[in-house]
Amino acid sequence: MSTIPDQQAGTRRRRRIHSDEFKANAVASCMQPGMSMAAVAMAQGVNANLLRRWVRDAEMNSGNTVVSATTAEVSKAQEAKTFFVPVSLPPPVQSAHVPDVRIELRRGPMAVTVTWPASAASECAAWMRELLR
Repeated sequence: MSTIPDQQAGTRRRRRIHSDEFKANAVASCMQPGMSMAAVAMAQGVNANLLRRWVRDAEMNSGNTVVSATTAEVSKAQEAKTFFVPVSLPPPVQSAHVPDVRIELRRGPMAVTVTWPASAASECAAWMRELLR
C-alpha cells in the first residue's frame, strides 16, 4: 500500500501517510534528467514542498553513508567526466566592402554631393554639423 487516503475524523482531517517505497519512487523520479519536481509532485498527488523535503532528506541520508573520498579519487572522477568534443566551425566571413557615405544637399537651386569614406563616418557627421550651423 503506497498511501493511506485522507480520513475524516469528525471535522478534523488527518494527514496522509506515505510508505517509504512511495517516497523512494517519487524521489527517484525527481532524479531523472529533465524531470521537473513540480511535475513529479503533481503526478504523485503530493505537494511540491513535501516532495522537496523528501529529496533533501534522501540526499542527506545518502551523504551519511558515503565514505569520504580522497582528493586523488575526486580528481580522477572529475577527469573521467571531462572529455573533448571536436566541433567544425564555418570559415570566417570576409568583411564585405563597405560603400562610401554619399550625401546630397540641396538648397534652392544649388546641389552639393559629398562622398566620404565609411571608415571615417564620425568625422563626416562632425563636418555635416559644422556645415549646417
